[in-house]
Parts: sequence; C-alpha cells; structure tokens
Amino acid sequence: MQAVIWKFDWQRYLLIAVPVYLVEGLLAGVGLKILLKFAEFTYEIPEESITEAFWNGARLQMVMISTTGFGVFLYLFSKFKDTQPAIPYFVLILGGALLAQFVTVPMIFVEDFPLTIKLPLPHDFDALLTIYMILFCAMLAIVDVIEQVMSNAAIEKIDPLKRKTNSNNSLLAIWIANMGSSFFHGMTNLDGLAKSTTNKLAGAMTKFSVLIVGSVVCFFTFNVHFLEYMPKFSLAAIMMFTGYKMIAGLVHVSHYGPYALVLAFLTAGLVYQVGIFEGLLIAMAVHGIAHYMFYTKHENMSGGAVVKRYLDNLKKDSSSNLN
Repeated sequence: MQAVIWKFDWQRYLLIAVPVYLVEGLLAGVGLKILLKFAEFTYEIPEESITEAFWNGARLQMVMISTTGFGVFLYLFSKFKDTQPAIPYFVLILGGALLAQFVTVPMIFVEDFPLTIKLPLPHDFDALLTIYMILFCAMLAIVDVIEQVMSNAAIEKIDPLKRKTNSNNSLLAIWIANMGSSFFHGMTNLDGLAKSTTNKLAGAMTKFSVLIVGSVVCFFTFNVHFLEYMPKFSLAAIMMFTGYKMIAGLVHVSHYGPYALVLAFLTAGLVYQVGIFEGLLIAMAVHGIAHYMFYTKHENMSGGAVVKRYLDNLKKDSSSNLN
C-alpha cells in the first residue's frame, strides 16, 4: 500500500493541503512530548534508594546532578554553537559516563532480544482475521505516510541550509524498511523529528550524518549492553534541549497573524494529547470549518462554491508543483 502511494506520488497532495503553521504546531507538540517524557529522568533514582518519602537525599542529589549537567551543557552550547556544536554533546555523555563510575545513578537499559527471521503472517487464517489484517495494514500505511510527509515538512523548517526534502524518496525508504523489519517481528517506523533536530543542533548538515546515525544505531542493536554505560540524566538533558528547540519554533508562527498562532497552539496541544495522526486530522477539520464559515458568512459563497474553490486551488497547486 505504501508502495502504491510512492509509485503515483500521491503524498504531494498532503503537502499542499496542510498550512505551514499547522506543521509548526505539529513540531511543537512532538517537542513538548519529548521534553516532558525525558524530564522524568532528571529526578529518577535507583530502586534501592526509593523510600516512602518522595523527596529524600538520593533524589535531591539526582536533581542537583541533572541540573548541573544541563547547565554545563547549555553553557558549552552557547560557547561553541557557531564553531564546534558537537562538543557539549560529547562532554555531557562522556562526563556522565565517568561520573557514573563514582556515583550511583540510573543507567539506560534495553532488554536484548534475539533476532529471528519468520514470515509476518498469522498462525491461523480465517476470513474475519484476513479482513482485520488488511484494514489494519491500510490504517498503518496511511498513518505512516501522513506522519512521514508531515515530518519532512517540519524537518524543512529546521534545516539550517533550507533544503527541500523529497518525500517520495522517504516513502520508498520506509516502505522497504517496514517490509524488511516485519520479518524480524518489527513494527512500522518512520523518520524522526527528534533525530533531525538533534542533528541540526549538533552541527550535522550533510547526508553523511544519516549514515553515521544508522551505523551507531546498528552497532547498539547488536551490542545493547554498551548502552548501560550512559546515565539517563545525560540523555534527558540532550532530549529536553531538543524538545525545547522544537517548541521554540512557534515564535515564527506569529508572522502569519493571530489566527495562525491560535491554530498552531491548538495543533501542538492536540498532537501532544492524542498523537500526530489524530491531532493533525482534528486541527485540519477545525481549519476547514473555520474557512468554510468565513467564506459562507463574509464572502456570501455557497457551501458547494467553497468546496469547489478549495479543490480548484488544490488542483492548481498540484499542477504547478509537478511542472
């Protein structure tokens, strides 16, 4: 299903239909999720240090360590962001790993599962199960496509070189990846905004950085025990900073006027609360209803004329993009 969408380049209609300020809101919503999720790591303590009282010596020590680490990271980032922006990341990770040798802090842990190849098919086939399978495949394919296209649009906003992404190439890549991973009990996946934002903040600007990221992920896939050398507070500082930068993009929306700003904040809240796919659909529905009411009331257009105007603009924009 993703291959069909890729083959006929149907994803281009999404880029035309979704306004830029909705994309900024989407980016902010994802950033807020990242920031709040990883903030929990800044005060997490080892199980043996947990007491009936939430605030104890171990938790206060953890908060102080996290605050100091985050402060050092911000200072180094402000000092080297224009020359060597990767330095604060290396200092935080290596410094955290060194500190963990002397102080007991929560470490990252990923359970190691063996990789086994198996056909991605149910054990027992019946008509009802087959229908469910096809429907769920369609849902996942559509969700992946929408999230991938919207992620690409958001990534364009944070790219320091202002390059245009080829969403159709991305759809081909996630189709191949999703088909391949399903033979290893994998689930559907797509490019991540957090990785692209971190890449940008760390000074990585070329496609070679993607190869480096892939190599690192591949290494830790087969050597998950090495992750246990990294404290959670180090990862939290990096991801909280990344989340903040994604939220800060809402400042740019103010140039589009109060309507765009309100809708961007609404989109951010919806994406945070219900997810990228559902949040974006609701925001699009609100945007469509608002436009429908405006043109029918203030421009004295009929409902059919409003819909026809929108479809004509969509077709015109699509044709100009193809040309």
